[in-house]
Amino acid sequence: MGDPKKHSKTYQSPKLRWDRDRLAEERELKEAYGYKNKKELWKMTSILRKYRNQARRLITDRTEQGEKERKELLESLFNKGLLEKGAKLDDVLGLKINNIMDRRLQTLVKKRKMANTVKHARQLITHGFVMVGDKVIKSPSHLVKREEESKMRTIGVKIGKSAK
Repeated sequence: MGDPKKHSKTYQSPKLRWDRDRLAEERELKEAYGYKNKKELWKMTSILRKYRNQARRLITDRTEQGEKERKELLESLFNKGLLEKGAKLDDVLGLKINNIMDRRLQTLVKKRKMANTVKHARQLITHGFVMVGDKVIKSPSHLVKREEESKMRTIGVKIGKSAK
């Protein structure tokens, strides 16, 4: 069972650490989404990998249990805002890292113009100025569900040209 104090890794680092193409892609993603370190990106990539592997397994599974799991996976991804209603397993295989990064709280705060930049959004979140529903969330990498998206708000912060 393992030591309860020691947590297992929730991500898998790339096999080739110094791959030029991967590093260039990660640099572009960092500029667009403003994550702090590569570990945040690798965690989101692992989440995406988990969904895609499950979809690959379910495509070939024709049992009753497979149909039930297929329905649950698609419903779960719809609730998380990653797929639209009526999507199929092929759409799960078509998901990109951008789809998951767009659901992060930091990105949504910037897109809803609660912050001027993604770095500003990260700072607001970590300092506890952003609420989702009735909870203060201090994790910029929190994945916001579809129903929580309309309940996002800032606490005591004025955003505008004078806020620079």
